[in-house]
Amino acid sequence: MKKIARTLGVSLLAFTAGNAFAVSDEVIQQSFYPYNNWTPTFDGYEPGVVVNQSNVEKYKEILDEALYRFISDGWIEIKTAPTTDFPLTSDYVEATRKYSDAVTLNANGTLNGYVAGRAYPQEPDANDPDAGQKLVWNYQYGFNSGDSETIEPFWWTYRDMKSGKVERVLKFSWHFMNFNHRVTFEPKPEFADNPGEIYRGIYSRVLEPFDLKDTQLLIHRYQDDTKRDDGWLYLGFQRRVRRLATGQITDSFLGSDLMIEDFEGYNGRVSDYNWEYAGTRNLLLPFYYHNEMELSSDPADDPDGYRFVDVEGKGNCFPKVTYQLRKTYTLIGTPKDPNHPIGKRVINLDSQTMTMASLVTYDKKGDLWKWFPIGKAHSDHHHERNKGMGVALDDFAVLIDVQAMHCTTLQFKSIITDDVNQPRLFSVQNLRKSAR
Repeated sequence: MKKIARTLGVSLLAFTAGNAFAVSDEVIQQSFYPYNNWTPTFDGYEPGVVVNQSNVEKYKEILDEALYRFISDGWIEIKTAPTTDFPLTSDYVEATRKYSDAVTLNANGTLNGYVAGRAYPQEPDANDPDAGQKLVWNYQYGFNSGDSETIEPFWWTYRDMKSGKVERVLKFSWHFMNFNHRVTFEPKPEFADNPGEIYRGIYSRVLEPFDLKDTQLLIHRYQDDTKRDDGWLYLGFQRRVRRLATGQITDSFLGSDLMIEDFEGYNGRVSDYNWEYAGTRNLLLPFYYHNEMELSSDPADDPDGYRFVDVEGKGNCFPKVTYQLRKTYTLIGTPKDPNHPIGKRVINLDSQTMTMASLVTYDKKGDLWKWFPIGKAHSDHHHERNKGMGVALDDFAVLIDVQAMHCTTLQFKSIITDDVNQPRLFSVQNLRKSAR
């Protein structure tokens, strides 16, 4: 993998009016506002070009390895658009400025001194043996869902890729909330009453179909990364809560192409993998303005008139969106458990937002297994309630299992809000109460 990481000679400290700031303005500008005075380019590439079978070789270096293969095989062609700014909320940026200088890596790879914001805003250094570890912490403590996010409606559609047949549609309500490291919603930076020392809660509930209705999933990720996540599943047809076994996070979730560990690209402990920084690349990624896309007719009954991103391509497994050329950090994760079903994850992190825009998964033999792009929508060009929230919104995703020729498309309506996301929602007691 070609490495084009750039090294910046910048000061890590700045002092203003007697106050020590975590990083200099130059570091902040480079990390959070890379497109203010610079636009990524590639020889022969012009925004607006359609990349297809006839010209894909020309653009191979700006496509992730799976997308290149799919376009080469005629499964999809992608439309491109100019690179645009996706700024995160100034609260997250200022938290980085205030706190990042105190962050250090422990000998076991965990973080020490982290409060909020981006742990390592400095440009990754290919000569730094800890560069991958630092990048994965930027991802883990990124602003992917803000402090608090509700996704409803959230449709998972199971599709046969060969025939395009829709096999099943699951409809969910989904919730994410940070118990600490908060920068937007009160209390900041954390809930005072958190005896379990939970970092993040994930809660979901199946609304349809009837045979899975009221199935619920609850996950607790802890402040201590060496402590295993706790997970519970409430099965509506059994009417009981059961704790998830460790191995279940790498099983198919409710018959889909996703495992629990796949959620958001990587939903697990940092310490479960070895992490390698594999360079900086300019890649075409699905970043766009939702309201300017050609949208689906679903969901027809949304009270706000919101419509999902539509699908196209082989098996209707690809998002009908535009791609931008964006500065991207490539991160390779290799499971430490020799019995893990995955050989490695190749995560392409958007450098500005530190969100995962595409994931290429390989099996233990080294063969391409799955592709998981997550379309990112600008919060000012989405639902009215997201304006000004400063979050690169998860707006569409698909998990394509290349070997099984099957996919699960995820279409959803993300709202950055704390309306219902409070600690009680992320409790085992709530699983029983909600299903009554």
